[in-house]
Amino acid sequence: MAHTVFHLRAGGVSVVIEASGTTLPVICHWGRDLGSLDESALARVAEHAHGTRVTSEPDHPLAVGVLPEPKQAWMGPPGLTGDRDGSAGFPDFDAVVTEVEQVDSATIAQRLVATATDAANRLAVRLEFELLRSGLLRVRAIVRNDGAERYRLDGLDLALPVPGRAAELLDFSGRHNGERRPQRTTITDGTHLREQRRGRPGPDAATLLVAGTDGFDFGRGEVWAVHLGWSGNQRLWAHRTNGGRTALGGGELLLPGEVELDPGEEHEMPWLCAAYGEGLDDASARIHDALRARPTHPAVGRPVTLNTWEAVYFDHTLEPLTELAALAAEVGVERFVLDDGWFLGRRHDRAGLGDWTVDPEVWPHGLAPLVDRVREHGMQFGIWFEPEMVNPDSELARAHPEWILAPQHRDAPLARQQLVLNVGHPDARAYLRDRIVELVSEHRIDYVKWDHNRDLVEPVDRVTGRAAVHRQTQAVYTLIDEIRAACPWLEIESCSAGGGRIDLGIAERTDRFWTSDSNDPLERQRIQRWTSLLMPPELLGAHVGAATAHVTGRTSSIDFRAITAMIGSFGIEWDLREATADERAALTGWISEFVRLRPLIERGRLHRLESEPAIIAQTVVSADRRHAIATIATIDSPAHLPGPALRLAGLDPAASYRVARVRPDVAADPTSTRRQPDWWSEAGVWPGAVLAEVGLPMPILRPQEAGLIELVAQ
Repeated sequence: MAHTVFHLRAGGVSVVIEASGTTLPVICHWGRDLGSLDESALARVAEHAHGTRVTSEPDHPLAVGVLPEPKQAWMGPPGLTGDRDGSAGFPDFDAVVTEVEQVDSATIAQRLVATATDAANRLAVRLEFELLRSGLLRVRAIVRNDGAERYRLDGLDLALPVPGRAAELLDFSGRHNGERRPQRTTITDGTHLREQRRGRPGPDAATLLVAGTDGFDFGRGEVWAVHLGWSGNQRLWAHRTNGGRTALGGGELLLPGEVELDPGEEHEMPWLCAAYGEGLDDASARIHDALRARPTHPAVGRPVTLNTWEAVYFDHTLEPLTELAALAAEVGVERFVLDDGWFLGRRHDRAGLGDWTVDPEVWPHGLAPLVDRVREHGMQFGIWFEPEMVNPDSELARAHPEWILAPQHRDAPLARQQLVLNVGHPDARAYLRDRIVELVSEHRIDYVKWDHNRDLVEPVDRVTGRAAVHRQTQAVYTLIDEIRAACPWLEIESCSAGGGRIDLGIAERTDRFWTSDSNDPLERQRIQRWTSLLMPPELLGAHVGAATAHVTGRTSSIDFRAITAMIGSFGIEWDLREATADERAALTGWISEFVRLRPLIERGRLHRLESEPAIIAQTVVSADRRHAIATIATIDSPAHLPGPALRLAGLDPAASYRVARVRPDVAADPTSTRRQPDWWSEAGVWPGAVLAEVGLPMPILRPQEAGLIELVAQ
């Protein structure tokens, strides 16, 4: 049987795919660009992927397809699993047709499609490979039931090979107010499996599963990372065989009976996204570049946002809110967001969710007086919803118990005094759509903070008795799409008890993420650093909170809080009525600097700098490398003072840069009495090669101190 080898190239990445008429496509190489290869060279790459037969393996070595099949003697996590009344449990696809499809896209460089049939089991599959211009690879499968009987689909995972030199794994865990905590381990034989059964990725989501060469870091080593672009249950895994073959894979985690295909029906899995890089920053940049190339990506100039939650909580009255709005405008806020507490019966968190009507007792004249006042100050107006949840103490829950996602004979356990609303119920989704569109249209609201505060425990459709996470996730996507179609001006922020739903599936429908409910800048330094591996800074809400953090009780300076918020979508979560005049003046100054630097922050390349654990530092560098900023923050007592010089990544070694600390004259600078390097107080010119290789002398910083540096090529 003749074999054809395809070579996809873009963004410094090569993907070599072998196809034949009898087996599903095999990825023979995914990694560094191989350059232009002739047929003979490509055949060598494919031959290498098959390996050499060893004892007790099949007589003719088989490479593992992107959709692993039992006939390939793959003993790792399976590709397609399902059955037809107990039969059709071992897929056997052949009659494979593979072709390159022409694309006319600003984001997609090349696209390969393979279709195959399984005559014995009466199934068909379509595999789609897209190499984006940034070098990000994404792959998905669509399965069709060609039989006359229903086919129950239990799982659909794809596998991407990584070379044997990959020795370590990195993924993430975390908790509410402590999202995306890295965890590393050695790759060993067997399966490293991360499953999410929360009905959302969750604060402990793997987020990215990264395999890398020994000791890989932000700027060194090779890494191969996968992410599933899906907002429901999912699984990511790494598997190494006892023969040393290694693959990364994953797919949607399907609950029993969630997907049953009637004759002729198809199921499309989410995109499995794959980023190769020479260091984590390189892989991350490919994801950022892919997002920024989308025509729907937010334009440069994300509004400075004030959210009212930590200022007023549920205490909604017009006078304090209009006072807060006036102070917000005074310091430079561009968007004012009214958080939880505006709707019927919502004086605390035990009632009201689901009753999306403005409470006449709190707002006797509706929201118009507040909206008008906010707009008079030149600010946009936003509002909070939590459409997917419902309080048992609500008119909606009492009227429509069948709309609640829970067992048929009882409620699911409460969490945060909430149950889950079954958005997959057509009438429930229509109700939510109509209420949100009506309010947004009435006031032409600019922005919705869309919250999702609890896990989907016992997610059962009360009407059908079937598990419903898959349907719920699709229905939420549909609901958002319908609202945006009706209100095309609207922007939406995705919040999920902070950063519990940050993924490339919901990113297709939203404009911003709430990174964490913790505004403690020390915690935020860590959370934002790792979350930004997936999402670029302009999509990550980063707010200046009160001096004493609501969540941790830790107190920090205005400068530390503001510098932490700079590398993100800058905002405020603070009752400015309680701020002193000096604090508001300092905040005004930092907002002014953010607005000035915003184009760089929102389109520059982010480099996370390697230093000792007590220091978190990064650069953001413009595409032409003529302009950059760097932040240095201490989150603990450094082991050494002043510590090793900080090597600044991303700069042009042939250029010279004017190096200056931003706002070095801030009032009562606590570092001014220490012996600091000259650049800390006076601007100077430095060769780019020196900054990159020798480094910038470190200032002496105590815990919870930070500096912002600007670099301009001369």
